Amino acid sequence: ERRFRSASGQPIALRRRQHSASCRELAVRCPRLQLRSLSAVTSAVWLAAYGLFALSENSMVLSAAIFITLLGLIIYLHFVKVEQESLLVIGSLGIQVTSSYASGKESTTFIEMGRVKDVVINEAIHMQKVIYYLCILLQDPGDPEGISEVVPLFQSSKPRLDCLIEVYKSCQEILEQRTAPRVE
Repeated sequence: ERRFRSASGQPIALRRRQHSASCRELAVRCPRLQLRSLSAVTSAVWLAAYGLFALSENSMVLSAAIFITLLGLIIYLHFVKVEQESLLVIGSLGIQVTSSYASGKESTTFIEMGRVKDVVINEAIHMQKVIYYLCILLQDPGDPEGISEVVPLFQSSKPRLDCLIEVYKSCQEILEQRTAPRVE
């Protein structure tokens, strides 16, 4: 496991596992949910609700604040806060992309190797700075030279270029095995 930083400067960790010569798993782990920041947000919402309650003397304000805070926390943990993003590259089969959320929910996408044209590092301009991201280029079925879709990877963790280069090299090693002639 190697330590890197995300585009926003947060610490992230890259774990590489080699299952076989043509099967590799690369996982980027995001920082865990900070109890301090969660407590600060909850306290701010509840203090504002208590201030409104003191002015209006309506207990529904406090009940609504508690309900909204809990509902917001559940939505955040289940749909927003990604703890880990992983890429499983199997040379003969395809690429599996998995996002693991703080609630334990997992979202998985599988792309058949026949549809994969290449894995590349792309760049974009965001808020007056250049950011890099890894993406899978999918082959256009009607035009073998064309690209039908671009699938960005590690959208939540947003690793910096040094981490992306390591993932890119691992993916390319396996993708090159597809085109290499077999010796029998």
